[in-house]
Amino acid sequence: MNKRSIATVSLSGALDEKLRAIASAGFEAVEIFENDLLSFGAGPRDIAKLCKDLNLEICAFQPFRDFEGMPEPQRSRTFARAERKFDLMQELGTDLLLICSNVSPSSLGGIDRAADDFRELGERAAKRGLRVGYEALAWGRHVNDYRDAWEIVRRADHAAIGVILDSFHALAPGFPTRAMASIPGDKIFLVQLADAPRLELDILSWSRHFRSFPGQGDLPVSEFMQAIAATGYSGPWSLEIFNDQFRAGSAAQTAVDGLRSLILLQDQLAPDWPKLVGEPLAPKAKSHGTGFVEFAVNETKAGELARLFSQLGFRRTGKHRSKAVERWSQGKVELVINSETGGFAHSHYVTHGPGVCAIALDVDNAGLAMQRAETLKARTFYQPVGPGELEIPAIHGVGGSLLYFLDQAGKNWDTDFEPIESNASDDALLAVDHIAQSMPYDEMLSWLLFYTGILDLKRLPQMEIADPRGLVQSQALINGDQSLRFVLNGSSANRTLPARFISEFFGSGVQHVAFACEDIFATVAAMRARGAGFLDIPGNYYDDIEAKYDLAPDVMAKLRANHILYDREDDGEFFQVYTHIFDERFFFEIVQRRTYHGFGAANAGIRLAAQAREVRPASMPRV
Repeated sequence: MNKRSIATVSLSGALDEKLRAIASAGFEAVEIFENDLLSFGAGPRDIAKLCKDLNLEICAFQPFRDFEGMPEPQRSRTFARAERKFDLMQELGTDLLLICSNVSPSSLGGIDRAADDFRELGERAAKRGLRVGYEALAWGRHVNDYRDAWEIVRRADHAAIGVILDSFHALAPGFPTRAMASIPGDKIFLVQLADAPRLELDILSWSRHFRSFPGQGDLPVSEFMQAIAATGYSGPWSLEIFNDQFRAGSAAQTAVDGLRSLILLQDQLAPDWPKLVGEPLAPKAKSHGTGFVEFAVNETKAGELARLFSQLGFRRTGKHRSKAVERWSQGKVELVINSETGGFAHSHYVTHGPGVCAIALDVDNAGLAMQRAETLKARTFYQPVGPGELEIPAIHGVGGSLLYFLDQAGKNWDTDFEPIESNASDDALLAVDHIAQSMPYDEMLSWLLFYTGILDLKRLPQMEIADPRGLVQSQALINGDQSLRFVLNGSSANRTLPARFISEFFGSGVQHVAFACEDIFATVAAMRARGAGFLDIPGNYYDDIEAKYDLAPDVMAKLRANHILYDREDDGEFFQVYTHIFDERFFFEIVQRRTYHGFGAANAGIRLAAQAREVRPASMPRV
């Protein structure tokens, strides 16, 4: 069975904290990184006992550096160092030492010289019942290709010497993976996995700071594992991630993300790997858009939010039979205002203030969606419901909010709500176009894996957007028919609008919801007539749009008059307008698409600057 493992270097914290997080996430094995052990206050026997108590196998101790090809007297010293590490390994209770290819300027090249060194080390290891795995670092002085590392192992021809294959060191330099298939599976002592975004960096910097879990980057990790499958390898799949965000974040969350990435990779490769650890994944439930968006507020803010909804053309269509909860509708958009003084929504309001506490997603099978989410270690949510009320399956999402799964069985509004008659003939908004969520930048990879693992969403290329006070990273996720779109926004700068939202909101959450319409000019005119106000966009922007695009004068006049932003890609056109920020927490966007698939990224900086002017403290002079 291929056990799931992770190297302790992948997580933050002290060694015992890392091990507990790894075990709690559900890993079966762990690689102990030498620096974690050296800096820890207890000895290797204590670590061995802790791992045994946690049901964790120590599958490797690593790394041992600058071994092969050294001249004397350094060569003798490396063997003496290796013997000391063998002593330590036996106290730890692990039988595998990882040796990475030599980077020392003193090292001598030569395949046979290296093979001789490993043959001698193999003799020493075998006397203790230990093994040695050799890994080619992509920046090794003489050996930087896994094919050369394998050739050294092959020539060493010793049962205690094997090769270690690492996806990053093979894929980042662009080495072909097909040659792996010719390596006997029993000579592969360990397989290490890491993904990474495509970056124009030297490989050493790229590796040390930007590795990620499989599925979070751009490397063909599944292709790498397909080549490994052909060898008959039956050892651990071990994550080895060097990432500044991971080492600064929550060890528990990082460990869960790591296991989730392996479960998803295993599921993707299941036909090639018949003996994998863990239960099979339920297929992804097909998503069909947003079922409803629920806002948690107090009684005062409920009235203010209801007034804004009314100005935007929403109709009050239902009142909960037993709770202070209202349903507001327009087109296919369903909004819920929850001002209860107990329950989850109230707890969310107390913690975060007014804002979105839950999003319901329309799926073809809510049961399958929940089953898949639970296997992927999502936190489920259950709340007591009253007699005759619907119980909608839910998991915890961004910022502790809820993600409900709705299929036909969960769409009977009349079960929980007393219907209120209203006229739908004037509805201008069609559906939820997209939902934007703000979060610390170091959470983005985690939520990317969460959404794409559980739902049928694919990621678009990440965008970098200029906020007046720093850069914002924006990652869009969409389903096949574009009925469901999420935009994840994160920033490391603490004064950007997303960062301010996180600070004001006391955590991550929904910063804005966008609604789609067919005629934005008529829609906005009607909203203005009902008293709605919109974000002020400076005239300089429209001067530039007029110069950039050959728009009819009447169109330009309506854009200016209504503060509507415009973008074009190929033959597609995009119109967007923003409400003022509600209680300095969230806002709404109205969009019209004409064969346009983006999100108006070219306008994001203009919008952010306009919002920054609105939220700027009064004591700061306006220029």
